[in-house]
Amino acid sequence: MTGFFILKGCERLDLPKEIEEVLKRIEKNGYDAYLVGGVVRDHLLGIPPSDYDITTNALPDEIEEIFSDVKMVDIGKKFGTILVIYKKREIEITTYRLDGKYVDGRRPDKVYFSDSLEEDLKRRDFTINAMAYNPKDKLKDLFGGIEDLESGLIRTVGNPFKRFEEDYLRILRGVRFAAQLNFEIEFETFEACKKLSSKLEKVSKERIRDEFFKILISDNPKYGIELLRKTGLLKIILPELDKTIGFEQNNPNHDKDIYYHTLEVVENVPKKLELRLAALFHDLGKVETYSVDEEGVGHFYGHEEISKDLSIKILRRYNSPKAVIKRVASLVENHMIIYKGMKDRGRKRLISRMGERDVFDLLDLQIADRLGTREEKRNIDDLLNVKKELKEILSRKEVYEEKELAINGSHVIELGYKEGRKIGEILSFALDLVLENPKLNEKDKLLKIILENFEIS
Repeated sequence: MTGFFILKGCERLDLPKEIEEVLKRIEKNGYDAYLVGGVVRDHLLGIPPSDYDITTNALPDEIEEIFSDVKMVDIGKKFGTILVIYKKREIEITTYRLDGKYVDGRRPDKVYFSDSLEEDLKRRDFTINAMAYNPKDKLKDLFGGIEDLESGLIRTVGNPFKRFEEDYLRILRGVRFAAQLNFEIEFETFEACKKLSSKLEKVSKERIRDEFFKILISDNPKYGIELLRKTGLLKIILPELDKTIGFEQNNPNHDKDIYYHTLEVVENVPKKLELRLAALFHDLGKVETYSVDEEGVGHFYGHEEISKDLSIKILRRYNSPKAVIKRVASLVENHMIIYKGMKDRGRKRLISRMGERDVFDLLDLQIADRLGTREEKRNIDDLLNVKKELKEILSRKEVYEEKELAINGSHVIELGYKEGRKIGEILSFALDLVLENPKLNEKDKLLKIILENFEIS
């Protein structure tokens, strides 16, 4: 792991000044204070932490008193957590905790505050997330987190069955950490993942979605999805993708089944959520549309439409944002577009339909799709040329959508045409003219042509 080191002797983590100040303020008031969880792990791995969490033996009311001069937010005081906003940095400060019984595989029925750091760390999910640090006491590693970091292992704190039965989402989190860090899951932990994978159905769709999305935008999405398959989680999360495993395409363009082709495409697109989702879903419809011709060649006519519908269904199932659903559906629906013979006018229409950002994401999806085919079919020069040509069209700042026309609906109505469908037809006609000849995009020229081609009724 690049940037990995172990704290020895007087070595210190290089912390932001305001984080050290918060730790010292808590200590000056007579309490313990340690950075805990992901922030310690990420510092040790040389990864910039995304947030800073502190654990302390100070009770919530005492935390509020210590930081009474700064803004605070109650994000879970009854569970011991106060969000402190110190010098524009958000820091979650939580009292040492003991969890009560887990009755539903999601959350404890009760939380008890503790004065023991060890008891607090003991309840955490994985050893690499159960380390604590402060500049005074250095690293507190009570469960072998350092050893597992060095070995590249995801291992639960204590018995994996007990840890997972406390919160079944931890099974998916284990896969997520493995994908993000390119670690292996320790044998006993992995076996528990497999045996308890069906229990993930008890977890809310939103929590599953958030963890799954993190796997997709990791540096190792293919590895993460394969872990989902091997643990049995894929059948729970994405049965539609599970159906593609072993589904041979019997097509001269492909040497992989639908599943492994899909993994190649996911791995080859840029690390953007909507693109990774589109890559994951783009061929789901092939299972339903498969047909074989007289020569035994497999075909998938119209699979992009079925794949689009499945994309929408899956993303809605996980209560995904509407904007994400719309973008993914558009990319999947259009991934079979052929550019050969398409002129500037057609390419401008494509930009208009997809939008400037999505049209290039579409090309990235198509490039990745091509790279996932047989080796002799992987030439992408034509797609790179299309990308270059689209950039040239945009650089000329020519009109490619109605809102950029020199006229609008009001101008057409002023000519005497009645409001309604006719106005839309006229504006679409005007856009076609300008797409073909950008010099026509002048108000007087367009209105004159409209009067010559449309009767006023």
